[in-house]
Amino acid sequence: MRLVSLLPSATEIVYALGLGDDLVGVTFECDEPPSARVDKTVVVGGRDTRGMAPGEIDAYVRDQFAAGADLYTLHAGALAALDPQLILTQDLCRVCALPSGHVEDALEHLGCRADVLSLDPHSLDDVLGTILAVGDRAGVPDRAGRLVAALRARLDAVAAAVAARPRPAVLMVEWVDPPFTAGHWVPDLVRAAGGEPVAASPGARSVQTSWQHLAAAGPDVVVVAPCGFHLDGAVAQARLVAPRFPGAQVWAIDADGIVVRPGPRLVDGVEALAAVLHPGAVPDRPAAVARVA
Repeated sequence: MRLVSLLPSATEIVYALGLGDDLVGVTFECDEPPSARVDKTVVVGGRDTRGMAPGEIDAYVRDQFAAGADLYTLHAGALAALDPQLILTQDLCRVCALPSGHVEDALEHLGCRADVLSLDPHSLDDVLGTILAVGDRAGVPDRAGRLVAALRARLDAVAAAVAARPRPAVLMVEWVDPPFTAGHWVPDLVRAAGGEPVAASPGARSVQTSWQHLAAAGPDVVVVAPCGFHLDGAVAQARLVAPRFPGAQVWAIDADGIVVRPGPRLVDGVEALAAVLHPGAVPDRPAAVARVA
């Protein structure tokens, strides 16, 4: 089956299911695993925001939306030339990826009859469900079932390790300029890791707020997990945030790797958060987190 992924998390799911050789098209942001960019056609482009500060990125996104412009460009001709059988896309977030409606309109215009599967999880359980959905549509349901069972077993192991421990109040910051709360599945990661999310929007979109509101939530632990940034970028932003929370531990985490992309590595995120919240209960993940205060 010829597969095209229009979002990085779907690319990770495809590879986790052992279907990397069937993947023929990806986006310019698909960087995990590294082989995802080898011999694949890039069918979605967009602005490279590396090197831009969070406030600059926020202003760019707002300006694009105000002008009625899209953040992503579908290379329709390249997509049609691949003659895909299954396209993986989403409708969850216009900031994160191309909406499925754009894809379906382009396919109709091109006369392409590919199957389009929209992956729109709102919770951690939903994310695991998307893996099963991809496996079913791609013809490997048993493989997907085994993968999800293994991920659930790891979650169960974390739950058992932290079950008897106090649950600290945890503030996850998904953006710092302006500040945004944690939404969708991110509060689930905190609970699965043995914490209690505060100032969060479980199952719903992350929303803009104020630093005063976040400080009033009284977090014991603040984790800066900026969407689109790996650990180095998160560390730089966490250092700016730390003075606002003098009574709390402040950590940075590889957000793009293990927090904000709804794929199999969210379980890595749970394990990393559990190591932060309950030292000694689970193995440390030094490459994924860093304490800044």
